Amino acid sequence: MQPSEAEEIVGLLRQMRVMAHVHPTGLQKSAIRVVLPGGREAIWDADSAAGLEAQVLADGMLVGFVPLIAGSEDFDARQSADVIARADYGPRA
Repeated sequence: MQPSEAEEIVGLLRQMRVMAHVHPTGLQKSAIRVVLPGGREAIWDADSAAGLEAQVLADGMLVGFVPLIAGSEDFDARQSADVIARADYGPRA
């Protein structure tokens, strides 16, 4: 996603009290990093594919995955933030 879109979503997530950050992934591309309990983190939309999905990492190792959210390719920033805030990140490792 574009950095400006990621910044807008991160701002909305922070208003929801979600620890989120813009995560640069390349030239003019960004993802959203969400800090999770137990030392985990979720990286949303790092692959630049249409729609939202996340990798869940612990100590840099893949420990889970949030599959593609159906219809998310058409979400606005508020809808994206809502889905990210309510996502099921799976059990703690």
